[in-house]
Amino acid sequence: QVHLVESGGGLVQPGGSLRLSCAASGFTFSRYAMSWYRQAPGKEREWVAYISSSTGLSKDYADSVKGRFTMSRDNGKNTVYLQMNSLKPEDTAVYYCNQGRTATFPWGQGTQVTVSS
Repeated sequence: QVHLVESGGGLVQPGGSLRLSCAASGFTFSRYAMSWYRQAPGKEREWVAYISSSTGLSKDYADSVKGRFTMSRDNGKNTVYLQMNSLKPEDTAVYYCNQGRTATFPWGQGTQVTVSS
């Protein structure tokens, strides 16, 4: 069955950087577009970034992270990444990966990102 495992979160100061990873299994990874989502305390889960299937040439980002976050994928490792730079306190959330724009896979446990001085 589909299994998504997010990692790489932590506590970082404003302006800092983190690189998140999401290891996937249970499906033909290269055939699926993937996205990152996040959920801040007391808020609904929101979409953050998208990467197309196969070579991942098509990418899209939420306006709130555009220019600061970069999503990539390694099909050989069945893993997607989210490089987060210039982090802000409002980026504090649990981050998840899922399929494309419809998030049809079971959610993983997520990885906590806390941006605070």
